[in-house]
Amino acid sequence: MGIKIIAKNKRASYDYFLDAKFEAGISLQGTEVKSIRAGKVKISEAFVTVDENEEVWVHNMYIAHYDFGNIHNHQETRKRKLLLNKHEIKELIKGMGQKSQTIVPTIIYFKSSRIKLEICLAKGKKLHDKRDSKAQKDVERKLRQGQYE
Repeated sequence: MGIKIIAKNKRASYDYFLDAKFEAGISLQGTEVKSIRAGKVKISEAFVTVDENEEVWVHNMYIAHYDFGNIHNHQETRKRKLLLNKHEIKELIKGMGQKSQTIVPTIIYFKSSRIKLEICLAKGKKLHDKRDSKAQKDVERKLRQGQYE
C-alpha cells in the first residue's frame, strides 16, 4: 500500500530550484510496465512538455526492452503521455509562462500497484548558485558528522 521508489533524478535538485510538485500517472504499454517492475528505467535525461492541446508528455524517459518480450516490444525512449487533471495542467502552463520555469521529472515510483511520476516546476540554477548549494550541503554533512563542534 505504500510507496516504492524505482528511480530518482538526482541531478534535478543540483541543476534546478524545485518549486511546485505534482503527481502524474503515466500511460504505458505492457512490456514497459514489466521493465519498470524490474527496475530498468532512467529519468535523468527526461524532460516534460505541454503541447497545444494541453496534453502533458514526458520525452527521453528510457525504459529498457523487456527481456522476455516478443516482436511487439516497446520503443525505449518514445514520448509517453502523463495523466493529470485540468487544474494541474493549468497550473503547469501558468508556471511555465509567467515565471519562466520548466517541468522536470524527479522520481518514478509505485503507489499501490500504479506507476506514478513526480514532476516539479523548476527554475535553472546559475553556476554560483550550484557552488553555494554544494557548500551548504558540505557544511550540513560536517555538522551531522560532528566535525564543527
